[in-house]
Amino acid sequence: MQKWLIAGYRMQGAAAQAFQFHSHHEYEIYFFHSGECKYLINNRIYDLQPGDIFIMDGRTLHKPNPRPDSLYTRSVIHFSPTWLRELLAVLGISHILDPFQKLNNCLLRTGCDEGGRLVDEQMERITAMLIRSERQAGKHGEHIEAELKLELVQLLLKIYDMSQKQLAEVKQSKTEKEHYAESIAAWIDAHYAEKISLDRLAHELNLSKYYASHVFKEVTGFTVMEYVMGCRLNQAKYLLEMEPVQTVAEVSHAAGFESVSHFSRYFKEKTGVTPANYRKHKTI
Repeated sequence: MQKWLIAGYRMQGAAAQAFQFHSHHEYEIYFFHSGECKYLINNRIYDLQPGDIFIMDGRTLHKPNPRPDSLYTRSVIHFSPTWLRELLAVLGISHILDPFQKLNNCLLRTGCDEGGRLVDEQMERITAMLIRSERQAGKHGEHIEAELKLELVQLLLKIYDMSQKQLAEVKQSKTEKEHYAESIAAWIDAHYAEKISLDRLAHELNLSKYYASHVFKEVTGFTVMEYVMGCRLNQAKYLLEMEPVQTVAEVSHAAGFESVSHFSRYFKEKTGVTPANYRKHKTI
């Protein structure tokens, strides 16, 4: 269960090396409590205020930059949408993940209002439940996992309600190019593990190759293939960490790389370590 949900409540301080640019497969809910901190997401910088909540897709590079002489306090939840997908579909509320999928890493500035306090309390409750489940070492595992899912759904419903203004603004303000770029990114997210070509993408989205290539680069800053490879790299990291029984070759194939040798070269070029060493470090 722990690989689907990670939580920390009112964590304070940390060594400087803990605050590096990073990305991950899971969605993230980040609550800033106190201290002085600038938060960097891709090429944007935010000055945080107590009660600020970030809703992040996880894949965009991000990092906090707290002042060393301030008591930096935050709560964080990482969760896999896959872990919740079946339950959300049964309940008919799959849309509650829209803030993570459509808002491009959104800041909710609550000022510690009632909504912010409710999110704070729910994150505390989820963290306590997760700690209790780890202490029980598997006892009543299915029961506790169901409770955690329900608590997380309650949190996501609250965040969805708090995000309505931002969701409406995004829907209204998107340009035609942004809509096309979003469609391209969504198609890549669904197909990156397959053999992808610009011809295939353009054909399936009914776009010209030239337009698809240029509009995606203009809106996102990535070429189509850079984004494809980024998706594959993130999936490979996830599998190396969370699927220890899979070999490096199996991870390479599952993430969509054309060969193990190409995967190993690309992985080391982007991360500085081999896939095997990455797995060893992450699973210690």
